[in-house]
Amino acid sequence: MVQGPQTEGYEHDDAWGTNWLRVDETHELYYEQYGKKDGKAGIQDFKTFIYLHGGPGGHISKGNTSFFNPEHYRVVLLDQRGCGQSRPNASTINNTTWHLVSDIEALREHLGIAKWHVVFGGSWGSTLALAYAQTHPSSVGSLVLRGIFAVRDLELKWTMVPGGASMLFPDRFDEFINFLPEEERADHVASYHKRLISSDESISHPAARAWNKWEVSISTLYPNIKGLAQLDDASYNLAHARTEAHYFQNKAWLEDGQLLKKENIDKIRHIPTTIIQGRYDVVCPPITAWELHKAFPESKLHWVSDAGHSATEPGTKKKLIEACEEYASLSI
Repeated sequence: MVQGPQTEGYEHDDAWGTNWLRVDETHELYYEQYGKKDGKAGIQDFKTFIYLHGGPGGHISKGNTSFFNPEHYRVVLLDQRGCGQSRPNASTINNTTWHLVSDIEALREHLGIAKWHVVFGGSWGSTLALAYAQTHPSSVGSLVLRGIFAVRDLELKWTMVPGGASMLFPDRFDEFINFLPEEERADHVASYHKRLISSDESISHPAARAWNKWEVSISTLYPNIKGLAQLDDASYNLAHARTEAHYFQNKAWLEDGQLLKKENIDKIRHIPTTIIQGRYDVVCPPITAWELHKAFPESKLHWVSDAGHSATEPGTKKKLIEACEEYASLSI
């Protein structure tokens, strides 16, 4: 049931299903299930959400379920390859966008779900949701996307090199760059990547903390104390930073602007889609949400005028809950 104001979201019981799905010789994916689980027709007939976490390199938690009404939905949370409780942790072996797309489809088939009622993704999760929907449009009933990220060169430069986010957060960007010895700063992203993939934890772990601190420190309109506390979790730090650097170095195995091209949008034009974007999102600049909406005018775009990047900022969370409630009544 709803706990307090709508922006607080829904409270779920503990997961009624947790397991690992082996997808190749290296990776086992951890997933959890919440919400509706029984009925005369069987769980496969319930409206099922899949939640795609950000990063790349993030992880799931029970708190991710707060957007979804347990009276309406079966909710599936998935730790992507190398992330969270998926095994092995922080592995970049066979870890690309297209492996993850295949994993989502494998999980759908494994769980006996005819079609995801909603694919929900924010930040990197929006990237993955779009890539999945464009690859498997018949498996997607609707899309709820937040903080749009298409891994275009302009977006990566905005966040990672001087002249973009650094103009707004110069002190924090200097801290990010100055972590590296001066001789490693000419190509700081490559230098971080080299440190993050090191098997020596005395090299990789401090680099992971510094990498993640930059992103966390610019993710919300107001200081993100809870997010900064997560920097003390060594397993999260390495998985997030190593995977993110791995994907950024390889442009997520996407052609620049691939997800926004007409021929790819045409594949999903029939899918009901809601886009929710914080007006002051510094991690995923709002231009991408706008350009996605212009390419895909059938979508609904909601600007949140008092929010940055995080899904948990009050205005953004309220809109996400409203979108999920709207789609609960949708026949797909």
